[in-house]
Amino acid sequence: MALGGAHAAETNDLAAVYRANCAACHGVDRLGAMGPALLPESLERLKPDALRDVLRHGRPATQMQGFAGVLSEPVLDQLVSWLRTAPAATPHWEADDIRASRTVIHASGSLPGRPAFDTDPLNLFLVVESGSHHLNVLDGDKLEPIHRFATRFALHGGPKFSRDGRFVFVASRDGWISKYDLWNLTLVAEIRVGLNTRNVAVSDDGQWVMAGNTLPQTMVLLRADDLSLARIYPVVGKGGRSSRVSAVYDAAPRGSFIAALRDIPEVWEIPYATLEPRVIALDTVLDDFFFDQPYRHILGASRAGGGQVIDLDAGHKVADLALSGMPHLGSGITWYRGGREVMASPNLKMGQLSVIDMESWQTVATIPTNGPGFFIRSHEATPYAWTDAMMSPRRDTLQIIDKQMLKVVGTVTPSPGRTAAHVEFTRDGRYALVSLMEPDGAIVVYDAATLREVKRLPMDRPVGKYNVFNKTTRSSGTSH
Repeated sequence: MALGGAHAAETNDLAAVYRANCAACHGVDRLGAMGPALLPESLERLKPDALRDVLRHGRPATQMQGFAGVLSEPVLDQLVSWLRTAPAATPHWEADDIRASRTVIHASGSLPGRPAFDTDPLNLFLVVESGSHHLNVLDGDKLEPIHRFATRFALHGGPKFSRDGRFVFVASRDGWISKYDLWNLTLVAEIRVGLNTRNVAVSDDGQWVMAGNTLPQTMVLLRADDLSLARIYPVVGKGGRSSRVSAVYDAAPRGSFIAALRDIPEVWEIPYATLEPRVIALDTVLDDFFFDQPYRHILGASRAGGGQVIDLDAGHKVADLALSGMPHLGSGITWYRGGREVMASPNLKMGQLSVIDMESWQTVATIPTNGPGFFIRSHEATPYAWTDAMMSPRRDTLQIIDKQMLKVVGTVTPSPGRTAAHVEFTRDGRYALVSLMEPDGAIVVYDAATLREVKRLPMDRPVGKYNVFNKTTRSSGTSH
């Protein structure tokens, strides 16, 4: 069926509409090709109106054309719903598919073992520009861009670095894992581990990369040097029920990976030494979690609210957390106050920060904020923590919290009416970089002591930025 004219597609055969207009770029099976996968899992964070707008008008600076005038409005509306419906046949992505997808551009050891630029390689930032799907490399000393990588569509989960900061690994929502050499500013290798991927983790010993998937319901272990497939872990609980992966992280002090599962109440620990999962049974499912600095405990929360503390050494829950709303513990940070370590977490449903004593596990303060927020960030060299309210009408303003007084002492509004969030500090903590998360957005640099704006770097919807030193040293002021 050919559909290409101005009045084509007056039809209810949406599969035929898709084959004629979309399959060449997105694959006959909707699993992705030149364009990303178009499955419900791939589109879950794209609102129907946003998807409809893309179908009508396309995406700027891409080969995605708009179909307004080619497909009728009723068909476009039907296509939005059809794309959010699972295919009749369950998609599969197995070992042979994974191996066949791998591309190695530069073999291990073939590139120079020193940076190709004259700046501190540990004070680099990687900025994820989601609007145009790029990684922007910033010099953290000069606060200037030095390179820009094109990436796969819709990176997710944050870049993860090798211990020396040379290599960075990123995951796209539709399963592509890409390895970049930051010293030589080049893509090294890529492989597709699944059809919908949550995030990726890199072992501290430099040997392994672990990816957590929601489709298929697996974790995939890769060799870090060339991204070759080492093992696939079907995510099946003790009762035989399979599960999507909520998140997988490296627990460097433990020499293991830790994974939370979305559909079954279990946490898995996979040591580098054995690569065999150790299962910790829980009372409730964890949607995200936070490590204490020694990596002995994880503080976890579910979308239903509340939280719990799991002692990884003992292998069971040791405390409940008195939390309301939907705490975003995965974005928590810690610091010392009055000789005791505390942890602060934003809340996805309520305008508040919860501050928890890391010995008693009690909530010692609840700090009112402008509205529900996603991130809180700080640095060992600053007395302040910065938090957003990006899920509220006050999404344009960040509040500055005094870490000892536990109260708001200042605000910054980079651009009135426009979303500002996700703060990351330079290696020395002198500057705070804020994302203006708009299509014609920017990285806005502030003096962390005076809160005065220093400069703006134009970016295309920069959703996050990651300092190599802070990440590789597991700074208490940022997520790990």
